[in-house]
Amino acid sequence: MTRRSGSGRVFLTLAALGVVFGDIGTSPLYALRECFGGSGGVAATEANVVGVVSLICWSLVFVVAVKYVFVVMRADMDGEGGILALVALVHRTHRRFHPWLTAVGLFGAALLYGDGMITPAVSVLSAVEGLNVATRAFEPFVVPGTIAVLVILFAVQHRGTSGIGGVFGPIMTVWFAAIAVTGAMGIRSHPAILSALNPVHALAFPVAHGWGVLVPLGAAFLALTGAEALYADLGQFGRAPIRIAWFSLVFPALILNYLGQGAVLLADPGAQSNPFYALAPGRALYPMVTLATVATVVASQSIITGAFSMTKEAIALGYAPHLEVRHTSSADPGQIYVPAVNWILMIATVGLVLSFRSATRLAGAYGVAVVTTMMATDVLMYAVARERWRWSVRRAALGIGLFVAIDLAFAAANAIKIARGGWLPLLVAGALYAGTSSWHARQARARAQRRS
Repeated sequence: MTRRSGSGRVFLTLAALGVVFGDIGTSPLYALRECFGGSGGVAATEANVVGVVSLICWSLVFVVAVKYVFVVMRADMDGEGGILALVALVHRTHRRFHPWLTAVGLFGAALLYGDGMITPAVSVLSAVEGLNVATRAFEPFVVPGTIAVLVILFAVQHRGTSGIGGVFGPIMTVWFAAIAVTGAMGIRSHPAILSALNPVHALAFPVAHGWGVLVPLGAAFLALTGAEALYADLGQFGRAPIRIAWFSLVFPALILNYLGQGAVLLADPGAQSNPFYALAPGRALYPMVTLATVATVVASQSIITGAFSMTKEAIALGYAPHLEVRHTSSADPGQIYVPAVNWILMIATVGLVLSFRSATRLAGAYGVAVVTTMMATDVLMYAVARERWRWSVRRAALGIGLFVAIDLAFAAANAIKIARGGWLPLLVAGALYAGTSSWHARQARARAQRRS
């Protein structure tokens, strides 16, 4: 990977805050709320609040910090990240089973494109609907306002991640600082919530609820959406800026805010309808609604840039036609813009907004694609760990097996969402997988004919 100066790394760290962490960084707006106030949520008793908050906190530790930041991000392909980078590594090092493993990777990548259509629609709809917290007068303008914001968001993509990150980075820095401060204020008012930092509560919660844990577990998974973007955007920013941004600001801010929301629920179980805004003092409500609106728009950026990176890798691997790829930075060749992908995603997200017309209806589809992609990453990571890193069978099974166990639990919880809209990203992924596979097969036959 390109060696960067100290000042360049600082800028990329700031840009990464605006591009990579928007999705996972705005999850506190709805993740805990859906665990208690959503359809099928659990009662906001002390044991449930501590258990759910503990589950979210330790999921952030194991799935994001350990799995993605420490382990998966080591598996770069000439500086590029994302699930297709794992496919390329498999091609290089794992010859015996690579056709099957390649299929797993391609389907996982196709799922991320499906998620790329849903994430901007959900994020921006949630942002505009958030204005209703202040006044219902905005309700007739939710759908047209959402479409207008989406069009503007996709229209500025040609500036590249450097230009966009330079604008979005400071916004998200303020956002993370704000949610950290409000979270700390909540903890101060009810410090008993700090017991959620004990992982025993995270393990006890599923045991206590049995199969009834699936609905809140699926809602808790919303706190992890955006984790795959950390790896997909590796080529755009590099390991160091992403890791610095995560551990210095994003991770502590998320932990503080989830603990703060839990503290609010311990003090007032009636706040379960919107524990995030319950953290904001009276006069701070309107500024927080405004900041949240801007932040959730920014949240769309990580999946869009991840789609650009994956498209570039798909072209290099011969699984996509030669689309126009524009390099938007002379200093960092990994920063790119793919016009065709950009406009297709825009049309798809606008279509979803017009079809579903609310974030609640789209929520059923949210999470299915992400958790399935995470499981595909687990399979490929086992192959890379064994063949490229030369891990023993025992070490690979124990190390990757822990991630598989966690992802399987979340997959079971998200499976119940398939009938409520989760079929959508699966349908999109199936169509894209069929298209890329047939394209690759046709190109292979054409090359064989030319050689004969």
